[in-house]
Amino acid sequence: MPDRPALDRAAAERILNAAASAIRARGQFHLVLAGGDTPRGAYRKLRESPADWSAWHIYFGDERCVPRDDPARNSRMAGEAWLDHVALPALQIHPIPAELGAERAARAYAGALQSVGAFDLVVLGLGEDGHTASLFPGHDWGEAPGAPAALAVLDAPKPPRERVSLSAARLSYAREAVFLVSGESKRQAMADWRAGKPIPARAVAPTAGVDVLVAT
Repeated sequence: MPDRPALDRAAAERILNAAASAIRARGQFHLVLAGGDTPRGAYRKLRESPADWSAWHIYFGDERCVPRDDPARNSRMAGEAWLDHVALPALQIHPIPAELGAERAARAYAGALQSVGAFDLVVLGLGEDGHTASLFPGHDWGEAPGAPAALAVLDAPKPPRERVSLSAARLSYAREAVFLVSGESKRQAMADWRAGKPIPARAVAPTAGVDVLVAT
């Protein structure tokens, strides 16, 4: 995939196709969103797309423990790029209450997810160090059976140090997962992934496998 606009189009199309399939099969679409800069263009594409928004349910792969209106919040980015501009019912958007602090927020989000089955689609990014969501090298990724759905991250290697992340086990409980990867700085992480090295992104392993969309 040669450039960011192509990645944005492909990612938006992938999300819309997954939505249409899920709504046909089950009447609802349960989607986990990635944060960071890479998916922003895809979210803007979705804002311009026709869809049955009333059937969509939105969750977040991770969140920074900052105030709700802080520009660093993944939920705020998704809102400004897309969610605030479409007729998606507010009660079907489920932000992580990270303003409560990592431990309280992780418990609350894990509780909120108890009634949610397999996600239809999980969208994730990839960091230069191989992290995804807020699952960082050298930390607990929540891979083990019985791991909590959401993890409190108290010592992230970059600010803010407190975050909440869905666990690798919960991210893997999904019908589809797609990673969006952009930029020359991710080349080494991609090489490590292809080589089978134990980077955090590799811990997300749905039964159907994962797809990776890459732009330079």
